[in-house]
Amino acid sequence: MPGSDPMDIFPTIDAMQLWSLSRRREGRQIAFVPTMGALHAGHRALIEIASREADCVVVSIFVNPTQFGPQEDLQKYPRTFAHDETLCREAGVEALFYPTPDLMYAPDHSCCVVEELLTRGLCGPFRPGHFKGVLTVVAKLFNIVLPDVAVFGQKDYQQARLIERMVRDLNFPLRIKIAPTIREADGLALSSRNRYLSIEERHLALCVPETLDVGRRLYAAGRRSSAELQAGMHQRLNQTPQARLEYLEIVDGRTLQPVDTADEATVAAIALRLGNTRLIDNQILSGRAADFLPPT
Repeated sequence: MPGSDPMDIFPTIDAMQLWSLSRRREGRQIAFVPTMGALHAGHRALIEIASREADCVVVSIFVNPTQFGPQEDLQKYPRTFAHDETLCREAGVEALFYPTPDLMYAPDHSCCVVEELLTRGLCGPFRPGHFKGVLTVVAKLFNIVLPDVAVFGQKDYQQARLIERMVRDLNFPLRIKIAPTIREADGLALSSRNRYLSIEERHLALCVPETLDVGRRLYAAGRRSSAELQAGMHQRLNQTPQARLEYLEIVDGRTLQPVDTADEATVAAIALRLGNTRLIDNQILSGRAADFLPPT
């Protein structure tokens, strides 16, 4: 029963590793949900999926400084630990890992994880160094929590595929589960950064899911040309001139490479800014689940 058992909170690496090693010796499997806190219903859904994938669930809360660029929102990123702790307890999380940056990174740290193919497109050119920070901290978290399975959301599609590639290429002994994007009733993908939107910007943000839905509907109607799909989506996006587009791409859902002709493995991905808030989203045009697309 969620919330019926006490939840352990570990601020140190050694304590978290010892807990995980003890569970593994007991023959229990660990599911892991890494987060940066400011938890919402989307995170709750990841935790619920994780609980079905293994015997116990670990959540981490760590606002990772190495994945923020010089002009990005590290200092103002929301930190709501009391709320997050309550959500985790109510969801039945067994252990919460909550380290500080000085524990996660030595003052002279000099090792990192770099991916050199899947980061070339989509968010990569717009956030230099971001994915190096993401992959490095996720690799560290995997070595600390020692999970059998880790759950990531489809909203951060490129990130999830990068982590799958890292797990494959570096032989991490775990499985990656990509969970469906959780949305508000009006279609906007849940994100911790949505709280930055003004009332007007929150309304304008509907251009993101509506643009992607145009692509989905065109695909369902039999359109397969990426140029035609993009033209239709741009037509909707142009109705919101306040949106500053970074990219709107049609890519292979496994390799993240642009395609000329869409098929059941094709993903439409978008990133734009409204005011100071950057929004990303994606849609598998065939409507299939992300796990339908095994990584390559």
